[in-house]
Amino acid sequence: MTAPGPGLSTADMEQPLEPLWRGLMVYRVLTLISAIVVTLANLQSYASPAGAVGVLAVMATWTVLTGYVYFPSAATARDRRGRVALADAVVTAAVMATTPLVQTVAQINADAPVMGSIWTSGGVLACALAFGIPGGLGAAIATSVVLVAVQAEVVTELGDIQLLVLVGLTIGFASMVLRRSGDRLRRAIMHEAAMMERERLARAVHDGVLQVLGYVRRHGAELGGAAGELGKLAGEQEYALRSLLTTGPAPVDLNGRRDLAAALRMLGTSRISVSTPAHRVELPAHAADELVAVVGAALANVALHVGPEAPAWILLEEVTMDAGVHGVEISVRDAGPGIPAGRLDAAAGEGRLGVARSMRGRVHDLGGTIDCDTGPDRGTEWIIRLARQDRA
Repeated sequence: MTAPGPGLSTADMEQPLEPLWRGLMVYRVLTLISAIVVTLANLQSYASPAGAVGVLAVMATWTVLTGYVYFPSAATARDRRGRVALADAVVTAAVMATTPLVQTVAQINADAPVMGSIWTSGGVLACALAFGIPGGLGAAIATSVVLVAVQAEVVTELGDIQLLVLVGLTIGFASMVLRRSGDRLRRAIMHEAAMMERERLARAVHDGVLQVLGYVRRHGAELGGAAGELGKLAGEQEYALRSLLTTGPAPVDLNGRRDLAAALRMLGTSRISVSTPAHRVELPAHAADELVAVVGAALANVALHVGPEAPAWILLEEVTMDAGVHGVEISVRDAGPGIPAGRLDAAAGEGRLGVARSMRGRVHDLGGTIDCDTGPDRGTEWIIRLARQDRA
């Protein structure tokens, strides 16, 4: 992979939420200091000054412990952030729950800040960063319930509750957007790196392998006979190598999806024409692999029953199926004599299940349909249709 562009670090690309986690730790330390100052300034008015100091000690210790996990320098602890964020929400709720034990009734009736004060909102922020909107909203609701339980007047806490909910939703939404942006950035950089590598290889291969294959193809055709057959094989390999260098393979992305269009283009040769949309046609990798296997089986039938030099055409389209469901349609067509009526059923009855298992079985397992349009002297066309569950 190439280095990130100007202004981007590897951490920004691989861990797009790192700036927010750093901001959370700064916020946590500042709110801890604030809570300590406010509590110590009014320590004599507490019902249990020692208890208040103990709660502050727990808050300081927890801030240090979570800092080890949240702070980006702790690379080995990043995978534990989600679990620690949940524990963070529980600890902050426990700190708030000590309010009736530490404060006097007069303080509670006077709407004094609960134990932990604004420090306790850090648990909501952590859950929002770790789990997005569901985590932020859930932690905000849980914290609000504890807040209402320890305060005498519920109405006076409505503003704090609204603030907690808004913060959880906002930071949760921001974390989800940053994750998606990071994924798109990684894919873009990987695609750019692959294009640059293909260009480099294309220059190197063109100066050597492709020129040799082209020479063999041309002179083999001139000589004919066995040399002509060798020239045809060289031409096939030249075409396949050029396709690989210009379009590249169809890798699986971070979401486990593969570009079906790119995968089908790799089947193209001098006798097999492939037409696909210019944009990516993404499917789950397993579905894309199965469809490519079905197309490969259809091409094998063309070579076997029509001839190894028979031309074939592959067409991939995005279509709208029944009930407005979006899907893909693949057509594999040849110009052979066609399949005699009843031949496929007879072959299945004879135990030759290539078409039934390799083609129809694969498509039906995916939930798609496959039809054969054939007839005397008009060739054979296999039409494969599959709904895309990710699109409406």
